[in-house]
Amino acid sequence: MAISQARPKRKVTGGRYIDYRKKRQYELGREPSFTKLGKKRVQVIRTRAANRKLRLLSADIANLFDPKTKSFKQVKIKTITDNPANRHFIRRNIMTMGSVIDTELGKARITSRPGQDGVVNAVLIS
Repeated sequence: MAISQARPKRKVTGGRYIDYRKKRQYELGREPSFTKLGKKRVQVIRTRAANRKLRLLSADIANLFDPKTKSFKQVKIKTITDNPANRHFIRRNIMTMGSVIDTELGKARITSRPGQDGVVNAVLIS
């Protein structure tokens, strides 16, 4: 069954919307990528107008920004320590935007969307 991003069948009050058309292809969604910690794996997805989206399936290196020195470094990710999106993502080592990762230089917060951008960008927080 396809994942739909169309209007729901029911209103907030519980009443039903009356269908006025079938599903459209541009209303389709996709399964989440759940970017994990591991050797880098990227999936290329064709989107509308033949554009491409890089979906990061797993990564072990992050582009880390140090606010004190105002410089970027590529560092190895040790583990995921916090994830505000879902507390169960921590033990499964799933990275999303806002996740706190433990790196060689300290803790950092992910600022990119790994499942959509195809890269892990982070800012040092300690």
